[in-house]
Amino acid sequence: MSESPERLSAASVEVPSVDVPATGQPAGPRNSASGLLIALLSAAMFATAGSFAKPLLEAGWSPAAAVLVRLGMASLVLAVPAAFALRGQWHVLRDRWRPILIYGLFACAGVQVAYFNALTFLPVGVSSLLEYLGVVLVVLWVWATTRRRPGWVTLTGMVVAIAGLVVLLNPGSIGVVDPRGFSWAFMAAAGMAVYFLTSASTSGIPPVAFVSAGLGVGTLTLLVVGLLGFLPLQATTADVTMLGGSWPWWTPLAELAIIAAALAYVTGFVGARRLGATVASFVGLTEVVFAVGWAALLIGELPTWGQIVGGLVLLSGVAAVETGNRRDALAATRTPERADSTNQAVSV
Repeated sequence: MSESPERLSAASVEVPSVDVPATGQPAGPRNSASGLLIALLSAAMFATAGSFAKPLLEAGWSPAAAVLVRLGMASLVLAVPAAFALRGQWHVLRDRWRPILIYGLFACAGVQVAYFNALTFLPVGVSSLLEYLGVVLVVLWVWATTRRRPGWVTLTGMVVAIAGLVVLLNPGSIGVVDPRGFSWAFMAAAGMAVYFLTSASTSGIPPVAFVSAGLGVGTLTLLVVGLLGFLPLQATTADVTMLGGSWPWWTPLAELAIIAAALAYVTGFVGARRLGATVASFVGLTEVVFAVGWAALLIGELPTWGQIVGGLVLLSGVAAVETGNRRDALAATRTPERADSTNQAVSV
């Protein structure tokens, strides 16, 4: 993931995608203004991941090795604020071990390895756009498990998103594109969907502690898998080429761990608390736009007009799906038995 997923944990509740601000009250004008700026800052920082990861991969780093270092460093950076948030109540981690495990395996390690692998075959903007189809997968999962059809806004958004995907992929020239890139990107989308579902089970634990623990699980998982030889852990100390020059290998790693991970998570939490879940997640979709912009500015990856049009259509569809999904979940809470069925379907 590009790793947009972790940002919404602070505002999640038992029913996924219900718009409930962290304070339980609507955000005031002052909190909305500052929250919007903070959420946009978070999206902009998360969006730098692809542009700083790609030069690292081109220099000889394997995707798994880059993700391993990024997750480990970010987990350590967040360890101190996580310990402070827990205030000695370590039993909370034990009580929530299941969602933490799922989060670490799929929403941290899985989604990032898949996204970084996609970057070796696809442009940054295309990889990010395909990853955000995870929102559609969430809708399909809840539909299948609750047997409750989404509203027309959600269904229309899904159709628009698929149409945008067709334009983005351009079937007329798909034969010249390595299909492995799309496969990895769709795996990243599945990881993002797992993030949204598991983030609904973070009640009772500070979000920063949940994320730090999940990143730690992802780090240990990749380390074990790599040492067993299932994923290549290849690294190099060769300089990387970016920003129009040559830079030490640790420069993009530091940015990926500190700015595109730790700081992005913290600002994302603050923004979500001030805006509420619906607005914060909608603002989070701007990460795709930021990703394309950073790719053009930092590594010279200019999007084609077809990608711009397809991306805008896809992004509009995903936004509609997200808005409709939250409306559906909010409407379900007005009928207790339907809300209970939704909770049971996604609870981890």
